[in-house]
Amino acid sequence: MPQPGALGAPRRLFLDTAMSTIPLTTTGAELLRQELHRLKTVERPNAITAIAEARTHGDLSENAEYDAAKERQGFIEARIKEIESKLSNAQVIDPKVVDADGRCVFGATVDLEEMKGGESVTYQIVGDDEADIKKGKISIGSPIARALIGRSAGDQVEVQTPGGVRKYEVLEVRYE
Repeated sequence: MPQPGALGAPRRLFLDTAMSTIPLTTTGAELLRQELHRLKTVERPNAITAIAEARTHGDLSENAEYDAAKERQGFIEARIKEIESKLSNAQVIDPKVVDADGRCVFGATVDLEEMKGGESVTYQIVGDDEADIKKGKISIGSPIARALIGRSAGDQVEVQTPGGVRKYEVLEVRYE
């Protein structure tokens, strides 16, 4: 039998998060639990109902409504499996109880000032699933978060961004 990855070998798809822990804030974990509950109690039953209704329309081989309902069910089931996997591998961190002696760590809220223009920004360092730049939440894997980890108020940080190097001063680090 050929080695995995060799030409003609069977392909196996694995989630990147299959065996590693996923950092989540308590808020992020709760949002995933709420989404999982909604998928199981609302979306899944709706998909089953849509499939049953589409079956009543006759020949399944030419029934676009049936195909669409089955595809939607597939997406819902895949998302349920993904969320369950993330929650089972999650390391939930409550930023309020973190004691990092004023250093930037996962879950910390950081006030920054751009050295060049003096623009102030506030970010919370969160997991990949929680990241939302419009809400001031940046992923732990982002260039800014990676540059901030371990820094304290008063430190200056250089961040390599797609638009070039940006320099920031850390004004305050909070755990909220």
